Amino acid sequence: MNLPYKRVVVTGLGALTPLGNSIPAYWEGLVNGVSGADFIKQFDVTKFKTKFACELKDFNPDNHFERKESKRLDRFSQIAIVAADEAVQHSGILNSDVNKDRVGVIWGSGIGGMITFIEEMKNFSAGDGTPRFNPFFIPKLILDIASGHISMKYGFRGPNFATVSACASSTNAIIDALNYIRMGKADAIVCGGSEAVVTEAGIGGFNAMKALSERNDDPKTASRPFDLDRDGFVLGEGAGALLLEEYEHAKRRGANIICEVAGGGLSADAYHLTAPHPEGLGATNVMKSALEDAGMKPEDIDYINVHGTSTPLGDISEVTAIQRVFGEHAYNVNISSTKSMTGHLLGAAGAIEAIASILAMMNNTIPPTINHFTDDPSFDPRLNFTFGKAQKKEVRAALSNTFGFGGHNASVIFKKFVD
Repeated sequence: MNLPYKRVVVTGLGALTPLGNSIPAYWEGLVNGVSGADFIKQFDVTKFKTKFACELKDFNPDNHFERKESKRLDRFSQIAIVAADEAVQHSGILNSDVNKDRVGVIWGSGIGGMITFIEEMKNFSAGDGTPRFNPFFIPKLILDIASGHISMKYGFRGPNFATVSACASSTNAIIDALNYIRMGKADAIVCGGSEAVVTEAGIGGFNAMKALSERNDDPKTASRPFDLDRDGFVLGEGAGALLLEEYEHAKRRGANIICEVAGGGLSADAYHLTAPHPEGLGATNVMKSALEDAGMKPEDIDYINVHGTSTPLGDISEVTAIQRVFGEHAYNVNISSTKSMTGHLLGAAGAIEAIASILAMMNNTIPPTINHFTDDPSFDPRLNFTFGKAQKKEVRAALSNTFGFGGHNASVIFKKFVD
């Protein structure tokens, strides 16, 4: 298909996840079916209904920032900068004579600086009512500050903003980056997302919504996508970064091209604050839109990294949509939910799951859906959910789904690069 715009490729990847603090460590955890869930260490969970989450392991900001700089950064910005740096270094773009006026940053987060907000409110409420706030309170809190910090670190002066669409935020960032480069508005863009809300308010708030698993007796098996006894998602934290680049630009500088971004789709359920459309209407529309944008057919997709949060309604709605869009080919596609291992990273979920999809394609290996114990009769047994362990399979193209509260849906497709 002769597309009316420029080709876009991926030349760098970076990740900080509950499974590992680099791309190789993340992939090792995924392919081996490791659970990132454990009891929460960041605060006292004694009185909370859910006492576990998928926290980062061994992440120390002092290993990455001077102490003075670290104090000026919320955790969501810290991990954004670290993940972005891995992607930038991986791409080799700093070793090239690039026009930094045409290199941008588009970064997603669903909530942003929640830790900073909580700390400042605790300090204020403990005082006598006199407003004594940290002068960095607002700059640490705001969602767009992560993209600002990344751009300042490298002097990238191209398009720079934040995307906010709940759990679809970082997929939105990837799609926006794709389109800005396609239209010739930038040569390269660092994109992705970060989230750090394993906090009293994060756990307590999602508990109040009855969205989280309460399987405190066995946290590592709590995230159970498509299992009959799934009881909610497991909250996670982390960051994922991709460096997207215009193909000719990447070729001129001799970049190692990882894969091509084939297309993306966006839609809304227009149905409910938190519940998915019962017939999967928004999910159906967004996958159709992504395929159309990519100029591809359902038969071209070999792997779907599903949103698959492990909620009773969400899993059913998404599978209903997949069967509607893919028809008989749905039985030939591998489906897996890597949230069974990483937990749900909210605004960062799309980025780390896009990376999981790319790594599956690079390695011709489908990461598994772990923690499956009991079949749910709601799901067609002919579907391949890649339960239990990774499966070897040639992956020519992969689709990644993310759906957010408010009915926000985003899907992105990656395909193997062919010159």
